[in-house]
Amino acid sequence: MKVNFIDTTLRDGSQSLWGLRMTTGMMERIASPLDGAGFKAVEVPVGPLFFKKFIRDLKEDPWEMSRMVARTMPRTPKACMVNAFVHPFELRPPRAVIELFYKLAASMGALNRAQVNCNNMDQLARDFPWFIQFLKGLGMEIAVALTYHISPRHTDEYYAQLTRDVAAYQPDSIYIKDAGGLLTPERVATLVPAILKNAGAIPLELHSHCTTGMAPYFYLDAAKLGTRTLHTGLPPLANGPGQPGIFATAKNIRLMGGIAQIDDGQALRDASQALADIAVREGLPIGAPLEYDHAQFAHRIPGGVISNLRQQLKELGIQHRFEEVLQEVVQVQKELGYPIMITPYSQFVVTQAAINIATGQRYKLITDEIIRFSLGAFGKDSGYEHQDPGLKDQVLSLPRTREIAAELAQASDGEVSIRTLRARLDASALSDEEFLLRYIMKGDKELSLMRRAGPYRRFDERPQSSILALLNELTATRQTPYISVSNGSDYITLGKH
Repeated sequence: MKVNFIDTTLRDGSQSLWGLRMTTGMMERIASPLDGAGFKAVEVPVGPLFFKKFIRDLKEDPWEMSRMVARTMPRTPKACMVNAFVHPFELRPPRAVIELFYKLAASMGALNRAQVNCNNMDQLARDFPWFIQFLKGLGMEIAVALTYHISPRHTDEYYAQLTRDVAAYQPDSIYIKDAGGLLTPERVATLVPAILKNAGAIPLELHSHCTTGMAPYFYLDAAKLGTRTLHTGLPPLANGPGQPGIFATAKNIRLMGGIAQIDDGQALRDASQALADIAVREGLPIGAPLEYDHAQFAHRIPGGVISNLRQQLKELGIQHRFEEVLQEVVQVQKELGYPIMITPYSQFVVTQAAINIATGQRYKLITDEIIRFSLGAFGKDSGYEHQDPGLKDQVLSLPRTREIAAELAQASDGEVSIRTLRARLDASALSDEEFLLRYIMKGDKELSLMRRAGPYRRFDERPQSSILALLNELTATRQTPYISVSNGSDYITLGKH
């Protein structure tokens, strides 16, 4: 039994544990050891949704990040979730923009493997007929994600049929994408054989989260059943709501008599320690095993969305009502018809639940995303046909619903040219890279703020003395106006100006 590994540290690890706060410099610090470890692929945040985070919150140029991962990891395929849209709720996005983005990412060597969802927004019917062939034409490896969920709709036979449909497009691999960490050993025992039986010669991978604490265990079950690639993270961006850790998983595969095809020796362990040092210095979480929480199987929220929810509730001053919001999420999912809890559904289910709790009246305010959902804008995969009739009637009777229905009827057919879009954004003279950033951010305002922030911060590979490390920690925050060091009657004071 030979098992390969895909590293998720830079993308899903950062998203699940750090809310995508891993900067370009942090990534650069560990990129070379990741490249030399023999991973089948390394996930990188090279996609429009992640670009927005880099620009808005990190104030870093995502194209610089893309060039960095291409430069520092030349031997390992770089992977990312790839979608046929730029904005998460864009229903008929301009195809020319999508093609331009991925052509640039592929040409600079920043993206070699496309991980494509197939069953949350009717992608098989809407996108696959053109999108898969386009990605193959760029020379990308194609890995199709079967997004896992637990509901009356998502049975083993559902996934068996889905596998047959996906296999017709001849991807390089198929993987179970368990974004909510909802798999169990019992379900793995039936689901993996059902998929393998219908996949033919296409190899199977598994991507899960440690949200319930069971993923490290059922990863081994999946490997014994024939899953040949496991998605893992590098501590401290492993465990918790992230993926199982590479070191423990590789060790367990070997203890089972298998061959773990990874060099998890000193170089990778040094990279893990460097990342842990960065986490301590920057006040970022350290991934650790979680206690079993059966509530995960009720609310089904992915780890990254949970961390963002906590932050949003804190900003609203209602962080103490977190458990109430989780209970409301359960009810909202049921009333909507059990949409799979990944982007975009997890975000707007959680948002609507938080609004219901914050206002004290369920559905007193209804988001535009719930209205679009109720109108069927996201397709049959969304589950809108199973929506609670009373809620649907309430949504469809809103004046805002009529406005959105009219907008949907007038939406672009996806054939708008790059020249037309450049003119709309006053970007006719810009490079393709700059035009795409302006399109992603819907203007130049946030790009100007990003540019004013200057080049990204690098993290020195040389070990620091304890005093130098302490000084760096103390001066990294604006809340430390001065530092005073004394020895008897001698003292020195350092202040910020």
